Amino acid sequence: MAGEDVSERLDGLTSWHADWRGLRVAVLGLSVTGFSVADTLAELGSDVHVFTESADEEYARLLPVIGAGLWTGSLSTVPESLSAFAPEVVVASPGFAPSHPVIEWARASGIALWGDIELAWRVRDKVPAANGAPAEWILVTGTNGKTTTTRLAATMLVAGGLRAAPVGNIGTPVLDAVRDPSGFDALVVELSSHQLWYLGLQAGTSKVSPHASVCLNLADDHLEWHGSAEAYRDAKAHVYDSTRVACVYNKSDEATRRMVEDADVIDGARAIGFDLGVPGPSDLGLVDGILVDRAFLEDRRTSALEITTLAELAEQGLGAPHVVANILAASALARSLDVPPTAIREALRGFRLDPHRIEVVAVEGGITWVDDSKATNPHAASSSLTAFPGAIWIVGGQLKGVDVSDLVSGRGAASKAAIVIGVERSAVVEAFARHAPGVPVFEVEDTETEDVMARVVELAIGIARDGDVVLLAPAAASFDQFASYADRGRRFSDAVRERLGRGIDDGNDVGSDGPQVDLG
Repeated sequence: MAGEDVSERLDGLTSWHADWRGLRVAVLGLSVTGFSVADTLAELGSDVHVFTESADEEYARLLPVIGAGLWTGSLSTVPESLSAFAPEVVVASPGFAPSHPVIEWARASGIALWGDIELAWRVRDKVPAANGAPAEWILVTGTNGKTTTTRLAATMLVAGGLRAAPVGNIGTPVLDAVRDPSGFDALVVELSSHQLWYLGLQAGTSKVSPHASVCLNLADDHLEWHGSAEAYRDAKAHVYDSTRVACVYNKSDEATRRMVEDADVIDGARAIGFDLGVPGPSDLGLVDGILVDRAFLEDRRTSALEITTLAELAEQGLGAPHVVANILAASALARSLDVPPTAIREALRGFRLDPHRIEVVAVEGGITWVDDSKATNPHAASSSLTAFPGAIWIVGGQLKGVDVSDLVSGRGAASKAAIVIGVERSAVVEAFARHAPGVPVFEVEDTETEDVMARVVELAIGIARDGDVVLLAPAAASFDQFASYADRGRRFSDAVRERLGRGIDDGNDVGSDGPQVDLG
């Protein structure tokens, strides 16, 4: 099929009920996202072939069952099988960076290059909501706080009587939700910068047009994937493309305000700000310890609607400043879909943070042990250090091309001590030597994974005194020594409890979910 004919056909594929039969699609990667893409397109009747360097045994077994082909091998160059297949569309899993040889080949060849989000939007009408329309989409991104805000917003929507679910980068592929036979009124879609980069490739042709969107904050991250801070920022900004109702932004983060100002949105979309200050009209913020909405009410010039109080949030372990900011952002998203403030308050009463997000592991002998293993970049670690100033800080891992100097010279300089772990310890130790020489620094030398956290806890016990906080906020990825940030956090918690004589199962329940819809 000629290039112009392919483009015309793809432009018309905007419904589950369109004719997707015979469309040649190469799917790159066979993770949970890649399989959801292959499964969806196979169900639609497309000619689907998956190309991956390695395949999960279960997914590999299922592909021929659903009618999709599978090729495994090195993708350091473009496989002959891929070029011979001559795909009309390539759908890439988010792990494939812009510099990947296959991605460069697809772009140079003029082949349509999508991510799973573009495909999911085009087929989102498979199971309409109760009103007969496809589910509304709310998009959430940011360097930090995405998962918490996504869960918060979905929980608030459910409390407001909507059938809603958190999906996307949070763990459940959007395509699985789109095909759920019970249908949804709204989907809260967490998007990584990788997924947004793929959306940006279709700028001007992408069909995605969310009801509301937010970029929570921006700080350097994933620079090794994007190639530069500017490219990372540009990818994040695509969250606001074609937003129809509410572009929610962080008033305390100038970059997010500029994103909204520069965004190509649908006429009538409003800019809704949030921060921890007194809100102006069209903002959410704080007044005398009360979280208020001055955006979604008629008399917003002179009035505000109460959502909840700082005191109530603190009682539930939700009082850290960055968590309060996430709550305000999620409230703005929920209010854009007319969820009453009373329902938002009720949702918050049952909400708990994810495990490994400022999770108190133990308090004994006046020492508080906190697991924030999910702080995988400097921006997130800065929020943790703000919540626990003067902590004994456990830091280090894979830095992902990001310089930690500003973090060390800023929040890190107030630490009582630093315990440095991970393969890139030297960069962290040198940052302390240059920018915070008064902070005692202890290194955990190359150690087997099983022993890292035992050594960390041993060092911390030798330093900590009554009233101290020992804070795991690594500011780095975990894959140098651990399976994931969750594995890192579990091992820290286990080591703490074992040393304190509690056993590894004596945790709290801060990771339990609030009211959400189970996708099954």
